[in-house]
Amino acid sequence: MSYVSAVDHLHGLGLELASSAPKRKFDLAHMRVLAAALGDPQRRFPSVLIAGTNGKGSTAATLASICAAAGLRTALYTSPHLVRVTERIRTTDAVQDKPSALLEISEEDFARLYFHVDETARRLVATGDLPHTPSFFESLTALAFLYFAEREVEIAIVEVGLGGRLDATNIVDPLLSIITDIALDHQEYLGDTIAHIAREKAGILRRNGTLVTLPQHAEANQAIGEIAVELGVHGINAAEFLPDRSRSPQPPQDATTLLRANHYTISCEGKPLNVQSPLAGEHQRRNLALAIAAAITLRNHNGYNIANSAIEAGISNTTWPARLEFLPPDLLLDVAHNPAGAWTLRAAIAALPEHQPRTLIFSCLRDKDLTEMARILFPLFDSAGERPLDHIVFAPIHSERAASLDALLQAAAALEIPAHTANSPDGALKLARTLTPAGGLIVATGSIYLVGELREAVLKP
Repeated sequence: MSYVSAVDHLHGLGLELASSAPKRKFDLAHMRVLAAALGDPQRRFPSVLIAGTNGKGSTAATLASICAAAGLRTALYTSPHLVRVTERIRTTDAVQDKPSALLEISEEDFARLYFHVDETARRLVATGDLPHTPSFFESLTALAFLYFAEREVEIAIVEVGLGGRLDATNIVDPLLSIITDIALDHQEYLGDTIAHIAREKAGILRRNGTLVTLPQHAEANQAIGEIAVELGVHGINAAEFLPDRSRSPQPPQDATTLLRANHYTISCEGKPLNVQSPLAGEHQRRNLALAIAAAITLRNHNGYNIANSAIEAGISNTTWPARLEFLPPDLLLDVAHNPAGAWTLRAAIAALPEHQPRTLIFSCLRDKDLTEMARILFPLFDSAGERPLDHIVFAPIHSERAASLDALLQAAAALEIPAHTANSPDGALKLARTLTPAGGLIVATGSIYLVGELREAVLKP
């Protein structure tokens, strides 16, 4: 069976959060049944499991890059993807000219393993061992774990999909767990308070295990701390790997210098460690600290040979696109898709010159807090206020969960901020370039679907 057939069949399962997907209660028991029928591949490689609301992808990508730079056979599992589903599943390949590069699973391997998972699942449903066909994410996670086991990886860095406690990835037995910053998101699944969401994220902790995290929201700290104490977890505070703010570089002055924001030196076990990260934005310093702390924990407590030079090289080689990514001549991409992400983007925009004209291309999913995201971002582009050269352009996105253009216009109208609409992301970019004065900046955000489509269009040969 072909890769195209595999992807079509996978999407036919329905994304977990799509309105057309079967509404089901998440249950790890079902994922364990599927994994057992596949030979429990998750038991054939060591792993690090990462949960959180924002920053877990950046942390995972950085830590995987560090492990790869150390010469370890490394795997990386992330979600969602920008363009291709194979982006989610990566491993190093010693046969390549760059053995530390994390390469996407091939289309052939994806198709072969997908139909193996699907056939196994169908058999389990037929025998009554599973009540229904596994979901999109469950099937994809099983496929990834099979691939990592086949590749005999020495360490797999695994990003949780949703929550933690009941997420399909949580069948692994991690060497250590990482919890990034927690904020309100997916409340209909995880709870409507920071404390509730934190408890779901803390479901990735293991009795007598190890947790790497940073101090954050007081409610999250308390919830995570209570569960960690109950389980006898050894906690590691990554704060010592944050840069000294008094020695931090000056704020960036334009979009291109945004990309050089995270160049600084910290002390790592008594020796200087030079951080040269391509990931922009001050918020990334927290994710970098988590990745560094995890690498040192793997070195000191799990026997991995990860030298400081590998940490430096891995950080500088990290690839994690569409996170404050500037594409010349004028486009800044960021996948901020919830209020916490919008605040982070707002802080980066605030560092730009006030006189620089800018245009926002925006869309989002209807299950996101559009009202709050609008309040955070839209005033920064208000042509009816103090920024007469600025504009907002709304674009439709290819998702049944997409907020309608009417809903986006209503959100802007509620704030008395003018806005335009386009009939596609590509049309939105063309309109934005028509509206934006020379030397201006176009910022695209609000939805991974929107950012992924624009990035692919701009980078297409």
